[in-house]
Amino acid sequence: MLPTLSRYTAAPLLNAFFEEKLAEIDATLDLGRTTFTAGLSEDGASLFPGADPIPWKTLVEIADGDKNCFKVSPDGSFEPVRAFSASTKRYYALCATEEGPPTMLVSGIPMHRIKNTDPGKDTLAKVAAVGRVGTHALDTATGLGYTAIGLAEKGAQVTTIELDPAAQQICRLNPWSQGLFTDARIAQKIGDSAELVKDFPDQSFSSILHDPPTLSLGGQLYSGEFYRQLFRILRRGGRLFHYIGDPNSRTGASTTAGVKRRLIEAGFTKVASAPEAFGLTAEKIR
Repeated sequence: MLPTLSRYTAAPLLNAFFEEKLAEIDATLDLGRTTFTAGLSEDGASLFPGADPIPWKTLVEIADGDKNCFKVSPDGSFEPVRAFSASTKRYYALCATEEGPPTMLVSGIPMHRIKNTDPGKDTLAKVAAVGRVGTHALDTATGLGYTAIGLAEKGAQVTTIELDPAAQQICRLNPWSQGLFTDARIAQKIGDSAELVKDFPDQSFSSILHDPPTLSLGGQLYSGEFYRQLFRILRRGGRLFHYIGDPNSRTGASTTAGVKRRLIEAGFTKVASAPEAFGLTAEKIR
């Protein structure tokens, strides 16, 4: 995988250059997942073994690239990590955060909470809200795969569903999403969750993490019919976490009330607020 840089990971290299500390510096080529020692010179930063340094001009342009993430080639060329979906007519882009993993923008809307938190902490809160993950977990909306990876790390066999192949294209380019492709406990499906859930047998899953896009992008994933399907495929005693959004916002409060009512109508019990994860938890009685 080519190095992935952002304004946040290019900045330490440039700071060293401007401060004339041209020797070696700890740097990252994968948006903070790992670090390595980069050699610095007047010509640039050595990011590829045996290749010419990446020119400082390139790193300045990356640092000026707002919150885009860029793939950098050994010849110094670079391009943003983004994709356009011919099927959904949506634009996808990998968006850097100052700390932790990046998020993904779908038509300009971030797929994780980034205000006063980061996508890594957001994911941990969602997985923690599930509670008892059990042996088989369903992740209804893959996105960048962070929740699927988190569920697998808790010991579950995970089935994760992604609507758009363009989003999976972004995952393949995101250093933080590689567990989707390397962890044998994760099985990926491409398609509409609202349709694919109908194919699962009754009581297939011990837990379900439902982290849909906004109501405007994925309204069918908030419907009573969809919730009835989730209830059907969840095992007795199983738990559901449903991400909704900021419950203190006007839109969030309204959406939460409707979701809670429809979950109860679908058969779920103990429907409760999970404020730390911006969603609701629910159970299927034993």
